[in-house]
Amino acid sequence: MSVLLETSAGDIVIDLLVDYAPKLCENFLKLCKIKYYNFSPVYNVQKDFSFQTGDPVGPDSKDSDGGTSIWGHIGGNAKRTFPAEIHPKLKHAERGTVSMATVQSQRDPDERLAGSQFIITLGDNLDFLDGKAAIFGKVVEGFDALEKINEAFCDERGRPLVDVRIKHTVVLDDPYDDPPGLVEPPESPLPTKAQLATVRIGEDDNLEEENDVAAIEKQRREREARAQALTLEMVGDLPFAEVKPPENVLFVCKLNPVTTDEDLELIFSRFGKILSCEVIRDKRTGDSLQYSFIEYEDQASCEQAYFKMQGVLIDDHRIHVDFSQSVSKLSDSWRTATNSKRRQGGGGFGGVSGLEKKRQYKAAEYGGGSRRDRYGMVYDEEEMRRRHEREGKYDSERRERSRSRSPQQERRYHDDGERRGGGRDRDGRDRYDDRDRDRRRGDGYRGR
Repeated sequence: MSVLLETSAGDIVIDLLVDYAPKLCENFLKLCKIKYYNFSPVYNVQKDFSFQTGDPVGPDSKDSDGGTSIWGHIGGNAKRTFPAEIHPKLKHAERGTVSMATVQSQRDPDERLAGSQFIITLGDNLDFLDGKAAIFGKVVEGFDALEKINEAFCDERGRPLVDVRIKHTVVLDDPYDDPPGLVEPPESPLPTKAQLATVRIGEDDNLEEENDVAAIEKQRREREARAQALTLEMVGDLPFAEVKPPENVLFVCKLNPVTTDEDLELIFSRFGKILSCEVIRDKRTGDSLQYSFIEYEDQASCEQAYFKMQGVLIDDHRIHVDFSQSVSKLSDSWRTATNSKRRQGGGGFGGVSGLEKKRQYKAAEYGGGSRRDRYGMVYDEEEMRRRHEREGKYDSERRERSRSRSPQQERRYHDDGERRGGGRDRDGRDRYDDRDRDRRRGDGYRGR
C-alpha cells in the first residue's frame, strides 16, 4: 500500500505500515483519495530533524482549523480527531519516517489524538519523537525532494520563504473500503481563496526576471549603505541608522580659495533667507578647503538655488552644487544633549525633539555658537588654544618633576654614596676632599 505525493520540491513515495497502524493508514489514504492535502503548505521545517504538513491552509492563516481526520470531514467537528496507534516497535530511527502529529487527550493523559497533520523526518535516530508522533509509513522514493526541503531558506517559525506545497496526491494501492459518505472528487480541486492568501513566493516566481544589472547594483549599494549606517549607529557617530540629512542645506564645492563666507552669502541670498553660510577651512592653517555649506530658512529656497546655481562661475571657478548629505551638525546636537542628560543622571536617548525618522533637521535648535563650529568639520581657535595650554602645562609639570627631588630622595642618594663609595658622590669624587679644598681656598682669600 503506497501513496505518491507530488510536491513543488519533487515526488515522494510513501509505503504504509498497514499491519502496525491500520487506523492511521486508513485515515491517511482516504484523505489523499479525496484530495484533502492538495495545495497544503510545508511548514515547521527543522533542518536535519523533520518537517510538518497536512493542514490545507497552514498554521499561519486565521482561517486554519488545524486539519481534520477523514471521519471528521464526513461526520462533522465532533470526529475531527481520533485515538492514535503508537506501536512500541516503531521508532524514528531512519530518515524518511512518516508519522502523524498528535496531541494529548484532555480526557485521558495516556491517550494521544491525531487528525490530518503528519511529519516526515529529515535525520536519523530521532528518538525525541518516539511516543509523541504516531508512525504509519516510510519514504521509499524521493529523498532528493527531502533534501531540497531540508536545505530550504526558512523564517524563524520554520516556514520556507519560497513555498513548498503538496500539489497532488495519488493513491497507488488502497486495501480499505470507503467509509459511508465519502465522495471522491472527479478531478483535483482548485486552491481555495484562503489557501491562495497564504502564498509567499510561488515556485514559478522568478525573483530576478525584472532586475537588470543597474537595478541589482542599486540594491547592493542600498544594502551596503544600510550596513554602514548601522555600524555608525553602533559606534555612536549617528543617533540612529535611519537618520536623514537636512533638506534645506546646500553643499557647494570647487570653490576658488579666495572666496569667502560673505561672498557666497551675498550671491546665494537672492533665492531666499540664509540662516548660515560657511566655507570649511583647514583647522591648522585656516586655508579654504574649497567647499561650503549654505543653510536656507525653507526647503523651497534651497531647491531653487540648486537648480539655478549649478555650474555658475564664481571667482573664475565653475562651482558644483548639490544637496547636503552631512548629518554632522545634527549628530553634534544629539551627542551634546545626550552627554548633558547623562551628566545630570537623567539618561535617555538624547532629549532632542527634532530627531524624527523622515525630517530630522530643526534649525531652531542649533542657535548660538560661532559660525565655524556648527558642522563639526574643523576645530575653532578657542578650542585649539585651550588644547595647547593644557598640553603645555602638562609638559612643564612633567619637566619640573623630572628636575626636582624630594628630601627623602636626596637622603637616599647620600646614604647610598657613603655605603658604596665611602663618602663619594655620584660622579666618583670625594666630597670631603672638595670640602677641605674649599676651606683652604677660603682661608687663603681671607689672608690676602
